[in-house]
Amino acid sequence: MKPILPGATLGVMGGGQLGRMFVHAAQRLGYFTAVLDPDPHSPAGSVSHHHVRTDYTDPQGLARLAELSAAITTEFENVPAPALAQLALSRPVAPGAACVAIAQDRIEEKAHFHACADRSGVDCAPHAVIRNPAELLAVADDLLPGILKTARLGYDGKGQVRIKTRSELAAAWEAVRQVPCVLEKMLPLVAECSVLVARGHNGQVVSYPPQRNVHVDGILAVTHAYAACLPAELAERAEQATRAIAEQIGYVGLLCVEFFVVQGQQGLELVVNEMAPRPHNSGHHTIDAFDHSQFDLQVHAMAGLPLPTPRQHSPALMLNLLGDIWFDAQGRERSPDWAQLLAIPGIHLHLYGKTEARHGRKMGHLTITGPELAAVQASARRCADLLGLPGLS
Repeated sequence: MKPILPGATLGVMGGGQLGRMFVHAAQRLGYFTAVLDPDPHSPAGSVSHHHVRTDYTDPQGLARLAELSAAITTEFENVPAPALAQLALSRPVAPGAACVAIAQDRIEEKAHFHACADRSGVDCAPHAVIRNPAELLAVADDLLPGILKTARLGYDGKGQVRIKTRSELAAAWEAVRQVPCVLEKMLPLVAECSVLVARGHNGQVVSYPPQRNVHVDGILAVTHAYAACLPAELAERAEQATRAIAEQIGYVGLLCVEFFVVQGQQGLELVVNEMAPRPHNSGHHTIDAFDHSQFDLQVHAMAGLPLPTPRQHSPALMLNLLGDIWFDAQGRERSPDWAQLLAIPGIHLHLYGKTEARHGRKMGHLTITGPELAAVQASARRCADLLGLPGLS
């Protein structure tokens, strides 16, 4: 692919916070940007040169985005894959529709991970596919207790039900209206981690060191990103597995793969959980702790530019800011004390430009950096205490 140089316009499907940070990265590199999103107040649309305000499948909107853009990417995995395929008829699209379609369906995703297991060295959790009553009855007893997950449209803990018995499984499948699901065996979870890789049109791959993640109620709360956050041998395995998963499908763009760390008979083991064909919440620290952020690499990959190997210059912790902190104990809306927060050393505040705070809604994040890990951890604890944030002890 001939490189698309600064001065051209890069398009993105989706106008949320990931699109907003992509737009900032592209503009800093000298590109113009175009966002397709139906929301007139979308975070990315409000900062982009062009905002195409149509549905993701609208033919005229897709034609307009293609007309404006030299290349196109996506900021969320549930953008309709056929829309990406339509755009790819006239413009480079990264990641491609086939790769995004895998991430949109847990059944396809599990099949991909299992097919990669020999190459990646990591398999997914034992599971069963449930698409009809016969498959429900055929679920093996040793998969219980488990977690029932809808095959499509589940994220941040949505579309998931913990199951202990066969009767609970039947009731849960009925509650989700008998849509296709995956039942995963509950594993002895020790930790969770994720890896970000970027892969170019020419097959070049670069990656970030794995980060350790803490979730609260199914939503990412804290990311630990420093040299000792995971055992070195485990981190190396996670990084190599992620590269293999990307290369197996000829992925182009920025990819995040999430893993469970479980206690096995021979020690700690990795189990691949899911992949996100886009920048990821757990990679937001790369904006402030690396010389090239995940959004920089997203721009480089889609535009056919060389991929620089990212270098970390500071240990970092990332704290998610949900809409909950905009409300007091009585449920009255208020603004967090930003002035007191920003007096803490090493703080980088990122707010996403969303006009309405809601419980559980991602409104922004904090990255804490510094020359020494102990100081970073101390500042992070002060932030968590000030804002009442969970997940950081």
